[in-house]
This record gives sequence, C-alpha cells and structure tokens, in this order.
Amino acid sequence: MSTPVANRAREAQRLLDLLNALGSTTFRQLVWQRASELDLTYAQSQTLFYVRDHPGCHMGEVAKAFGVTLPAVTHIVDRLEQKQFLFRGDDPADRRVYVLELTRQGKALVQELHTMQMKGMEAVLQRMPVEDRQRVLKGLEALVEAATEAAK
Repeated sequence: MSTPVANRAREAQRLLDLLNALGSTTFRQLVWQRASELDLTYAQSQTLFYVRDHPGCHMGEVAKAFGVTLPAVTHIVDRLEQKQFLFRGDDPADRRVYVLELTRQGKALVQELHTMQMKGMEAVLQRMPVEDRQRVLKGLEALVEAATEAAK
C-alpha cells in the first residue's frame, strides 16, 4: 500500500518529467533556435520578456524575480546593451539605480519570439480536445497558485 508521502513524491517526479518534456518540444526549440542565431542565452531572453512586462524596472527587481544576484543581472544587462536590445537609464528618483527599457530592436525581437511561442502553443492546443485544454489550464492555474503559496 502506498503512503500519501510516496504518492506525492511519485506525482512530483511525474510533474517534473512532464515539464521537462514540454520544455524540449519542437515549438520551444524553434524559439531558442532563433535566439541562439542572435547569440542570445535563455537568461537574456527571459530578461527581455521581463523588461517588456515591467518597463522601467530596476536591475534589482530583475534579480529578485529570477532569484539571482545583482552581479549576474548586471552581466546579462551588459550583454543585452551590447546587442542593442535594451538600455539602462538613470532613475530620476534615485541616482544609485538604473531603470531598464527595451530598445526598438529589443521590442521587435521580443514580439518575434512571442509570436513564435504563440504559434507553437496554438499548434499544440489545436491537437487537443477542448475538454483536455480546459483541464490543463485549470490544473496549471492551480499549480502556479500552489507554487506561489509555497514560495512565501
């Protein structure tokens, strides 16, 4: 007879396996293939998406969002500035920090990558019955909510 702890451990492993499998699917590979053509790392692309969603954010906010150090974010931002995808501006309220903004080129790249993600995901969802799609969305919403609570 299985214990609740053993069942939870099996479920956790199955979830990790499924998430890893999803992460290596074709639609994601296409996005990262395009990113690698631009010599863009995963961390750099995620930073671009974060800045798109949080224009004018500080580097410390990016570090906190990804659970990394400020020097790590500084390195990423340095590379993104060199590639002219984003720029650091002075924060008028606090001269000790910089605000981050996407350049026109950065906005175009993020839009291109997002469009690729959407097309890939739509192609996947199209292969699923409506009921399965709704169950997946509901389950993932519950998973994110539980993960957010666990992180507090």
